[in-house]
Amino acid sequence: MRLRQIMLLLLLALVIGAFVVLDLGRYLSFEQLKASQASFNQLYAQQPFTVAAVYFGVYVLATALSFPGAVIITLAGGAVFGLGWGLLIVSFASTLGATLAFWASRFVLRDWVESRFGQRLADINAGVDKEGAFYLFTLRLIPVVPFFLINLLMGLTRMKTWTYYWVSQIGMLAGTAVYVNAGTQLAQLDSVQGILSPALLGSFVLLGIFPLLARRGVAAIQKRQVYARWASVRPKRFDRNLIVIGGGAAGLVSAYIAAAVKAKVTLIEAHKMGGDCLNYGCVPSKALIKSAKLAHQMRHGARYGLSDTAPSFSFKAVMQRVHDVIKAIAPHDSVERYTGLGVEVLQGYGKLVNPWTVEVAMNDGQVQRLTARSIVIAAGAQPIVPPLPGLHEVGYVTSDTLWDAFAKLDDIPKRIVVLGGGPIGCELSQSFARLGAQVTQVEMAERIMLREDEEVSALAREALHADGVQVLTGHQALRCERRGEDKILVLGTQGHELELAFDALVCAVGRVARLQGYGLEDIGVPTHRTVETNEYLQTLYPNIYAAGDVAGPYQFTHTAAHQAWYAAVNPLFGDFKSFKVDYRVIPWATFIDPEVARVGLNEQEAQAQGIAYEVTKYGIDDLDRAIADSEAHGFVKVLTVPGKDRILGVTIVGTHAGDLLAEYVLAMKHGLGLNKILGTIHTYPTLAEANKYAAGEWKRAHAPQKLLAWVEKFHDWRRG
Repeated sequence: MRLRQIMLLLLLALVIGAFVVLDLGRYLSFEQLKASQASFNQLYAQQPFTVAAVYFGVYVLATALSFPGAVIITLAGGAVFGLGWGLLIVSFASTLGATLAFWASRFVLRDWVESRFGQRLADINAGVDKEGAFYLFTLRLIPVVPFFLINLLMGLTRMKTWTYYWVSQIGMLAGTAVYVNAGTQLAQLDSVQGILSPALLGSFVLLGIFPLLARRGVAAIQKRQVYARWASVRPKRFDRNLIVIGGGAAGLVSAYIAAAVKAKVTLIEAHKMGGDCLNYGCVPSKALIKSAKLAHQMRHGARYGLSDTAPSFSFKAVMQRVHDVIKAIAPHDSVERYTGLGVEVLQGYGKLVNPWTVEVAMNDGQVQRLTARSIVIAAGAQPIVPPLPGLHEVGYVTSDTLWDAFAKLDDIPKRIVVLGGGPIGCELSQSFARLGAQVTQVEMAERIMLREDEEVSALAREALHADGVQVLTGHQALRCERRGEDKILVLGTQGHELELAFDALVCAVGRVARLQGYGLEDIGVPTHRTVETNEYLQTLYPNIYAAGDVAGPYQFTHTAAHQAWYAAVNPLFGDFKSFKVDYRVIPWATFIDPEVARVGLNEQEAQAQGIAYEVTKYGIDDLDRAIADSEAHGFVKVLTVPGKDRILGVTIVGTHAGDLLAEYVLAMKHGLGLNKILGTIHTYPTLAEANKYAAGEWKRAHAPQKLLAWVEKFHDWRRG
């Protein structure tokens, strides 16, 4: 804090201290007000302007300093000035005082709060920018909400002063009128509680209901405006309760939930049921990783007391196993299964014609038009293909196409270049290297796995290097060239060019939401990398929702399934209750060896957001089961609130890290701290004990040393 802010805080503390020490609050009691009523009235009759000015100043000062007794001062205004002048004076005095308190909070506290809770305040500011005036108005309408708290808290936000002033002026008017009017009847009141007559209580009930009615009214007006251009084509009745476009994780779960609650739902999928995860992502990559890991273990059999053995295998058979795994899991997501669950499945391309109508170009050539009260867009994402000159001439595969392309090969390509240092690129690079390819991984940034802490990126790079992957960070792909039978990738680094010859080029630089071809642009649904949605997953049109990769902000199968619950429940039951999507605890993992798994904040994110934290770290190299399995490498790193066991985030590097993370996900979801994990019995010998030992490290670091010193003396005394 700057010196001026500290001095202002000290001044405020002195004023409040004087108020308490001198017992000035006695002058703001109901009894004192009644006793002084006659004197006030007589003084006002003699010097009306002076009394009004002094009263105005006292009211502004009391409100600005958040002194108790605002109700008593308001009653006095009604008693002395009457309803008309009293309401006028109190209304402007209270608003001016509230604005001064708002300024004081902003000047003294906002910088400090932003430094400690930057991200949380940023989220609040986003809401204030969007509908802050309406939110403040609803708070002002309910007099039982402490207004001084509103003044202080709003001062921490980015709300404009003028907006704060005029909304407060209007919003507090109704409550002010109630209390000023009660002040005019002061002679008949026996106590402040006497204000709360049945009629007045009814007024407060109406004031409490008004924000809800106002919100619904505003929503209805906004809805009318949004749908104005489509009013003539809105169906009088609907064929379906819900139409879901896309048969990936988000679409499947949305349709399943709708069918489970007996809604009439249609799921539209043009290609393969199960989406990217089943057919191109999670499932095939994990099958490949398993085969590659077994080949790696055979080469390093001496680690387990066996002989090192060069694995003999057919690459075609490895890729066939990948497809067999897909086929084995496919029935879980099949048309037959979902039809049996009560979902109508149409195989074709769905396109929005208007906010309630979807045109389906069926795979058999037919065209259908269906209407529904609500529609869910769950179109998923697709690989990004970088705009490299010569790329199409030399040929390439993506994380989607390589499974079919490589399945046709008898042998693995000898020289593979993988573009991209994210999770997909790292998993594929390590797997192909373990299966015998000469792999070069190219990343434009200075390190791979950029979203993780630097030490995690370094460990991942070491692991890839140990398996023979050449990792080139800080290298930008410039162009591709074909020279006779040779394929060349030209890279740029520090002003120089480097040429890489390859047999196969894998583009794994990320994925982008599928936004084209679904009619979104035709009906005006805003998109920017993803479909723009609110916290309920609604698009511009409240009856159209988006979920999964197409909605973001995460591209994980489990997040898509999580969003699907909201995308199904909100449209079906939103007239009664809508639910905001909860992104507080989102886990993810990268399945290289050793695995990298994380939930919540890591150190670089905490530092970027200005969040204070402590680090507790346990090395898995000390874990009995990891030693027995010859997997003794990696760590558990836990970020906690300083001095407390509340978990802010966890990063695990090691074998089965993705499985070990589940305990921390559960703990963070339900507000359990490290003490609870430490107090939980973990089976011995298991990898899960790493979580308990990490909690133990935190406990030792926070042991009460002074108390233990006294306990030691106690034991010394007991020994005589």
